[in-house]
Amino acid sequence: MKYHHIYYCLALFCLFGCANKYHRFASNYQFTANEGKPNYSQLNYWAAHPYKHNPSDSIPKPLRATSTFDSTVDVFFIHPTTYTSTNKEFGNNAPIDNAYLNAKTDYSTILYQASVFNQAGRVFAPRYRQANLQAYFPKTSSDTTEAIAAFELAYQDIKTAFNYYLLHYNNSRPIIVASHSQGTTHAKRLLKELFDGKPLQNKLIAAYLVGIPVETNLLTNIKPCETPTQTGCVCSWRTFKDGYRPNYVAKEPSVIITNPLTWDSSKPLAARVINKGSILLNFNKLVPKVADANITGNILWTSKPHFFGSIFYTSKNYHIADYNLYYLSIRDNVTERIKAFCKH
Repeated sequence: MKYHHIYYCLALFCLFGCANKYHRFASNYQFTANEGKPNYSQLNYWAAHPYKHNPSDSIPKPLRATSTFDSTVDVFFIHPTTYTSTNKEFGNNAPIDNAYLNAKTDYSTILYQASVFNQAGRVFAPRYRQANLQAYFPKTSSDTTEAIAAFELAYQDIKTAFNYYLLHYNNSRPIIVASHSQGTTHAKRLLKELFDGKPLQNKLIAAYLVGIPVETNLLTNIKPCETPTQTGCVCSWRTFKDGYRPNYVAKEPSVIITNPLTWDSSKPLAARVINKGSILLNFNKLVPKVADANITGNILWTSKPHFFGSIFYTSKNYHIADYNLYYLSIRDNVTERIKAFCKH
């Protein structure tokens, strides 16, 4: 599993809050899947869906007065791993109907990441039988075989959900594909199989494939985004502390790196003063000037984030904060790309 080392930095888990809080939401997620399989005709199998209220609808309080909603665009968001237990109590893949995991998903990644896109359009985020976090860390050939099978099962759920969405909900709307971490592992394949050089490519506003490296030669017809208003392209980044370069990065091929403050390939460096707002533990507090953004080789560097209490913050891998650190910048850029797409 080539890029397993970049996965969750648990020291940053505080950005999504204390794990214990998810237990109090779990009672709202009681349902039983028939034969353990997802049925995307039912809303229970969607973490985010425009036909039900969910955490992706949340808007940070400082933005509520100025936020608008565009129902002419759809966002297909693929969430990262929330099945992180080292003992793999459910096996290699998470059950689709586990109340605690579904609550954890909705009140972490759906709230803090998918909500970035709720101004852009209707947000669809399928639940899926995600691979356990350990699938990124195989130790034996048997582990590798099991990991490949786990990712395959997860991807087939994603593909089934996307095809159901296309058939029943899309109605020729333009699409934004967005993802983080394991979600990006699957989104890369989804773009390659269903968009790249296919009719769907004409509907693609942009893809925000974050947290997992996206090889520059992965897609034939879909190019990296090089300007803030380019459409039909891919944005991607993963964030580390300034000066930190993990050993595995040197072994990687060329990957797509986007600066999530400038969105311009000719401007790889951006001071934190232009970062208008990050979302940390308090979802309703937008904190300015938290992080800068500097492209260095295959990764994005930022100085140690500036926020109250950061003196105790020692991690060098900001993976779990890839969206949080640049929350408002991403939100604004999505709006820019939609406007550009609609002018075509």
